[in-house]
Amino acid sequence: MTDYRDYGSSTADDVVAKLEAVNAKVDEMRKNMENDPDSMGDKILKAALPSITGLVAGKLFQMVWDRGTAKRFGDVKGDSVKGLLLSVAFAGLSAAVGAAVSQLSDRSSQAIVDRRHRKAGK
Repeated sequence: MTDYRDYGSSTADDVVAKLEAVNAKVDEMRKNMENDPDSMGDKILKAALPSITGLVAGKLFQMVWDRGTAKRFGDVKGDSVKGLLLSVAFAGLSAAVGAAVSQLSDRSSQAIVDRRHRKAGK
């Protein structure tokens, strides 16, 4: 007769060991979440402020660009060389402005959250 207990116990031990590893990871993640000083409002602020600021800055830049190019160059067709160059220039400048605004608003939202934590700690 074949003894299945030895074969099953090593597989069961492997399963139990993997479940214990998962349990340890979940406990570690729970501990990190409980020790996180940021509230849900802080996390929403740190995500929403840079997004909204970037959207507004992008729209303002596009509006200023459109007015400036319309005054300087008139109505430029997109298939002309001048239109292509203006499109490339707009893309580069827009990316630069977007990156700068993103960095500044990211830092400012973190500063707001830090200030809230300092006030709460007093």
